[in-house]
Amino acid sequence: MEFSSKLIEQAVGCFSSLPGVGKKTALRYVLHLIKQEDKDVFHFAEILKSLKNDLKFCNNCFTISDHDICDVCSNPSRNKQVVCVVQDYRDVMAIENTGLYKGLYHVLGGLISPMEGIGPSNLTIDHLISKVSTQEVSEVILALNATMEGETTSFFIFKKLAPFNLTLSAIARGIAVGDELEYTDEVTLGRSIINRIPYNNSLLR
Repeated sequence: MEFSSKLIEQAVGCFSSLPGVGKKTALRYVLHLIKQEDKDVFHFAEILKSLKNDLKFCNNCFTISDHDICDVCSNPSRNKQVVCVVQDYRDVMAIENTGLYKGLYHVLGGLISPMEGIGPSNLTIDHLISKVSTQEVSEVILALNATMEGETTSFFIFKKLAPFNLTLSAIARGIAVGDELEYTDEVTLGRSIINRIPYNNSLLR
């Protein structure tokens, strides 16, 4: 793709670096921005800067937040004895959209994947262990993707939490093996949370 302007070429390069955005789509975005009012483009740029400069991660559950403690963790009506372990922020959004879960979360920030060089130390698993040992947690729900990485991570956490006196459960597999939570419809995901099963039983499925 030939460009008559270096600035447009650079902008297209930036947009096409985003997941799922090809160069033709990126060029369409760039040309759209060029046509917008200055104030709209500057506002767009300020929002992007704020994403890097002002966004925080909750000190308690590690989800994305505008504050040091997220709205879920600071909500007094949430059941603080139940913790749902998820891969990332998208899974928190997916479960919250069901409206059926009233406990807290713990965001791992990824899954164990030796092929990608991601081990337990790269995730927030140690913080989860610390949370269970120092807070009144009675149940931990493993709500990780039904993939090889998700199952490996779930089993690792299962072994780490085995010494503690708590219920360890997994979401029911109305979700097909290989599926990711963020793409699961709300009804199926909601039922999977409600109908969760003891984790050691899930190993037999």
